[in-house]
Amino acid sequence: MQAFDEAIAALKPIEGGYTNDPADSGGPTNYGITQATARAFGYDGDMRALPRDTAVWIYRKRYWDALSLDPLALLAPDVAKELFDAAVNCGPDTAGKWLQRSLNVLNQGGATYPDMTVDGRIGPMTVAAFRAYYVARDGEGVKVLLRALNSLRGAFYIGLAESQPKDERFVYGWLLNRVA
Repeated sequence: MQAFDEAIAALKPIEGGYTNDPADSGGPTNYGITQATARAFGYDGDMRALPRDTAVWIYRKRYWDALSLDPLALLAPDVAKELFDAAVNCGPDTAGKWLQRSLNVLNQGGATYPDMTVDGRIGPMTVAAFRAYYVARDGEGVKVLLRALNSLRGAFYIGLAESQPKDERFVYGWLLNRVA
């Protein structure tokens, strides 16, 4: 729970309050929760009035729990927090795929653990691969994995802006605040 609380605290200055930027595909957003996501989780009020507790509950269910981040946080809280933030900004499936892709290329040709299907769902196979990677690579491995995740994330933002020029205005902030 501590890693989740730390992830929420780190997110607050980035995803702070209410916005409704016409250039932002998310539409009305509060605490980083889009109206569509809030509605999917049962909130039907004005987004300006979204209670913080409701936003935190949605964060827990939609992003942290959906990615099964508790077992990862026990070994490497920084990896769990990075994946959580990536999920909030880019979607849980995308964040999960980045983890799976990274683990697949860091498994020493399958010698440490087998390749897994890149489907974005962090289930038992992904958790087992992460544990095997963590044991095999120890403390330095976390740093390398974080760099891999950040590399994929930076490339994602640049690709998004190249394909959707309206998003160019957000790239500087995404790279500044979300890519280490």
